[in-house]
Amino acid sequence: MSFGKGCHLHLVDGSAFIFRAYHALPPLTRKSDGLPIGAVAGFCNMLFKFIEDNAGPDAPTHVAVIFDYSGKSFRNDMYPLYKANRPPAPEDLVPQFPLTRDATRAFNIACIEKEGFEADDIIATLAKRANDAGARVTILSSDKDLMQLVGGGIEMLDPMKNKRIGVEGVEEKFGVGPDRVVDVQALAGDSVDNVPGAPGIGIKTAALLINEFGDLETLLERAGEIKQPKRRQTLLDNAEQIRLSRELVKLDEDMEMDLPFEELELKEPDPETLLQFLAEMEFRTLTNRVAKKFEVDPPEIKIVEPEADASGPEMPDINPESYEWVKDATTLTAWIDRIIGRGYVAFDTETTGLDEMRAELVGISLAVEPGEACYIPLIHKTSQTDDLFGSDDLADGQMPLDEVLALLKPVLEDPAILKIGQNMKYDAKILARYGVDIAPIDDTMLMSYAQNAGLHNHGMDTLSDRYLGHTPISIKSLLGSGKSAITFDRVPVEDAVKYAAEDADITLRLWHYLKPRLHSAKVTRVYERLERPLVPVLAQMEMAGIKVDRDVLSRMSNAFAQKMSGFEAELYEIAGKDFNVQSPAQVGEILFDQMGLEGGKRTKSGQWSTPADVLADLATEHDFAARVLDYRQLQKLKSTYTDALQDHIHPETGRVHTSYSIAGANTGRLASTDPNLQNIPVRSEEGRRIREAFVAPEGTKLISLDYSQIELRILAHVANIDALKQAFRDGQDIHAMTASEMFDVPMEEMTPDIRRQAKAINFGVIYGISGFGLARNLRIPRSEAQGFIDRYFERFPGIRQYMEDTVAFAKEHKRVETLFGRQIHTPEIDAKGPHAGFAKRAAINAPIQGTAADIIRRAMIRMPDAIAKLPAKMLLQVHDELIFEVEDGAVDEVIEVVRDVMEGAAEPAVKLDLPLTVDAGIGMNWAEAH
Repeated sequence: MSFGKGCHLHLVDGSAFIFRAYHALPPLTRKSDGLPIGAVAGFCNMLFKFIEDNAGPDAPTHVAVIFDYSGKSFRNDMYPLYKANRPPAPEDLVPQFPLTRDATRAFNIACIEKEGFEADDIIATLAKRANDAGARVTILSSDKDLMQLVGGGIEMLDPMKNKRIGVEGVEEKFGVGPDRVVDVQALAGDSVDNVPGAPGIGIKTAALLINEFGDLETLLERAGEIKQPKRRQTLLDNAEQIRLSRELVKLDEDMEMDLPFEELELKEPDPETLLQFLAEMEFRTLTNRVAKKFEVDPPEIKIVEPEADASGPEMPDINPESYEWVKDATTLTAWIDRIIGRGYVAFDTETTGLDEMRAELVGISLAVEPGEACYIPLIHKTSQTDDLFGSDDLADGQMPLDEVLALLKPVLEDPAILKIGQNMKYDAKILARYGVDIAPIDDTMLMSYAQNAGLHNHGMDTLSDRYLGHTPISIKSLLGSGKSAITFDRVPVEDAVKYAAEDADITLRLWHYLKPRLHSAKVTRVYERLERPLVPVLAQMEMAGIKVDRDVLSRMSNAFAQKMSGFEAELYEIAGKDFNVQSPAQVGEILFDQMGLEGGKRTKSGQWSTPADVLADLATEHDFAARVLDYRQLQKLKSTYTDALQDHIHPETGRVHTSYSIAGANTGRLASTDPNLQNIPVRSEEGRRIREAFVAPEGTKLISLDYSQIELRILAHVANIDALKQAFRDGQDIHAMTASEMFDVPMEEMTPDIRRQAKAINFGVIYGISGFGLARNLRIPRSEAQGFIDRYFERFPGIRQYMEDTVAFAKEHKRVETLFGRQIHTPEIDAKGPHAGFAKRAAINAPIQGTAADIIRRAMIRMPDAIAKLPAKMLLQVHDELIFEVEDGAVDEVIEVVRDVMEGAAEPAVKLDLPLTVDAGIGMNWAEAH
């Protein structure tokens, strides 16, 4: 048959098949030589299934498997950072790439790849040529980038879901037809491929804009007409970046390819060739299946035992329709028996909100095998609204909460059964409020964090997309957004089962993928010693909270308001007129039009812009700019802390319960949120006063223990700076010493302000701050700031050598490490332009800050056992400081115990050249204690 009308071409996204196979199956090696073959096994099973499934009138007449060519593509010439965030392929997958090509040829299927091009470009070119010739084309892939090809005889088939994707499916995904997918992607960008797009614009907004203006170029030409100021400015400022993004996401449909379509004709495999390949791979099960299909004797495979069934346990597709709704004790008991038999379970909770101290438990999901998961609904309502017309009646098919907890509590607390979760701290706190202490645990979020810090975030959706090739059901699709959003107890149970059980299923699959890779990534110790054991410690701290005096905050808010009024009056006097201090444009008019100062910049609309960095530069020259900065800083203190903290006081406990993110910062530092108690400003008197509102209950004191200059001590150790080591050994105050040398001030005449400036120099210089940045921080001329930096390097020459060595290591290995083995990846270390300086500073910073973070983590993990018999509670961690609430009579003893733990936290893993020292303070409030 001549190729053309009546033909049906199947184009298989081979690279997607490989990664799907790799992530779906547990690690597998060939018994004879230890060669990794898990991905090859899964890939061969997919090809065999493809052959068996494609029969009948709709079967393909032609087929090709398309692969990505290793190395860079033409897109990297356009944009060097294209796909820069992607980690290298796992070590055990690399030798399997050529074997999958061999497998394709063994199945007698055309195998295509081309240097300098991606598989998607080859697919686009072949699809277009075949379609132009009159053939039907089916692309076997779920890759969203290929959706721009759909239509006019070209469709997609997601082989994992057996779901066909036509024009309607594309419109459902992108909100536009296939001909405008590229425009939407250009605006939305792609974090996985590092396509920049337009900052802050997602798929939905991009689709709205394209539908309104017709196409991308028209939108960019008429961007000034957009009513929303932020959106308008984003498009105006990033037009060229958006056009570049369009070129990056647009597939090349006109590649030069000399490939007769006759070579793609579907043929049956040659049994002898295929069976020989399968036998060489030692795939006993698949070898027997293929031999049976072709009615020939299977070749002998000389291994003692069959492999761990290369065709199974095949990781089934993620199918929300297959999950079980648990409605009664009999069904739940059967699940519990399976959990006990297995020895582990993936576990997740669904609740009415994100605040673990207030949210209600709505349901629980469990998974014991990939594809086998259930959901136990508890308090779902019959109505989807909670307004006057909604109902609080419980929906049918739910078990009583007390009965479910009574059945599950022994399992969840059983030390012989591992509970696996994603961000288990949240679930642990929820269950603790219901009397269940879940342990022991494994956390897939923290496994990813230990392996991939600096490469991507560690949320479940990201991990599922990246490592399982599956986009989970969106929570927004169930709850909605904005004012019309509902809580999870209002979600119909049928929908909740699919969503919640899928979460448990995905978590279990991620655990199967991530757990064995801890060893190969050499971060098992980091996960087991620094990440996992911190979960219960933080959960306990967060639930304890810290008492906050609402009256103190209210008085501070009033005082701040009065002081802001005073600043306003002072500014009016300097300006010679009244104006709106909160208007950047009006402030700019006074600075740049009226006063004639230099350095001003206008927005696209022609108004003056007065961001903090501009004001900081001008503050060194004029009191007006300095006073505007003071006003804004006071305004921020009032709105962010003294006003907002009052809303965070728990109505039952009278305390503020912050939440710590273990995997938030790449360096291992904890991040405090809702509210953020780590960024309360302490440089100003007003900022320090906010800590007065954090108080000790009657009969107790707050004690603060703070590492003294820990990062400088670590720097002296890792950079081997003798002068700095000697200064510490002599007991000198390093910041005061620096101040004395930099500012030529005798030690006995040192003031707190001068010492604070020296502290800024110490920490700024070791993290690569420029003279420009230091001048801004200290509000001094740039030449003076640069002089400080130059003299600093002369005083401690080893610091510059450390900085150069660290950057060189980062460039070679694309990561840096702490003294405890924590890896912080540096994918942008070779970036050019404005990112270059930031990437280098981050690389220099990470080993020092990360080591300090590891040390305080080690101290926190040891602390519960150390103070278990003492009347004390650990409440807060703020960078290098720990805050405790202690009964009056035990203060001295607790300080002694805590200090011993903190000062010995690095050992025995690391022996520092300098001892760690810890300062202690006591008070009725945090300000007094620190």
